[in-house]
Amino acid sequence: MSAGAEEAAAGAAGSAPTLPGSGTSAARGIAASIGPGIGASLGASIGASIGRAMLTGLITLVLVVLAWQALLLVLGVSPFLAKGPLDVWSWLFSVPAAAENRAVIGENLVVTLGDAFLGFTAGLVLATLLATVFTLSRGVESALMPIALLLRSVPLVALAPVISLITGRGLTTVVVMGSIVVLFPALVNIAFGLRSASPQISDVIAVYGGNAFTALRKVALPSSLPSFFAAVKISIPGAITGALLAEWLSTGTGLGNGIVTAVAQVKNFEVWASVVAITVVSLVLYGLAQLVETLVLRRMGMQQPTT
Repeated sequence: MSAGAEEAAAGAAGSAPTLPGSGTSAARGIAASIGPGIGASLGASIGASIGRAMLTGLITLVLVVLAWQALLLVLGVSPFLAKGPLDVWSWLFSVPAAAENRAVIGENLVVTLGDAFLGFTAGLVLATLLATVFTLSRGVESALMPIALLLRSVPLVALAPVISLITGRGLTTVVVMGSIVVLFPALVNIAFGLRSASPQISDVIAVYGGNAFTALRKVALPSSLPSFFAAVKISIPGAITGALLAEWLSTGTGLGNGIVTAVAQVKNFEVWASVVAITVVSLVLYGLAQLVETLVLRRMGMQQPTT
């Protein structure tokens, strides 16, 4: 090698930037430097989402209370029958028997929430499985979708006696009735989400030797998350409604039976307190589902963080 070439090589080597230590240690240093920033950003995002959810829930609660009181004033219903927000609050927290009143409502509410959870879980799992099968096979969808439509079109009040005769008056009836209420809306939403997957990405998977199950797992299921959470939010009040109907028409337990019994015994305070309790719980559960949806979709990169 000539002297000029040696000098040029030495100059290039001297001017090239170098990282301290090995490549691995440098990468670790970079990761360590940006890691706390990412963690802080994620924590701030979660905190902001929780704060917005709490604020939204509080505003909703205030609007519901104001509308409730205004409606009673406009309609001019007898105070003996219609109880306002302050009346219910007093019955639950101020009167001498407030502790007993809360115990009655609380016991019935726990039973109803357990019944609603069973119906919600069974209906949502069944809807997810059916939507997955429908996505893989149009023939199965053509055979089973009319049955789902039939269950949706027949009022649950009309089906309840038949269901009770077949399954008895226990938890099985609660699960069946809750599942029927949850099934169809969840099925439609989840099936729509599975079919909204990008066909181009599915084609790429097919080119690389993937089958329909691979496309389902890698593309369709992740892309259906927004529709799945929409199904969850729709199913929460549906499951509670199904539980109340099952308790009223079949099991004789929970708030469903408690409200009917209180109406028959003219316990109007208990009726209104029961309705308020189940309404507040429904709003809280819906808000929690919305919060989980926001966090999951943001984590998956499907939703931009809001400021």
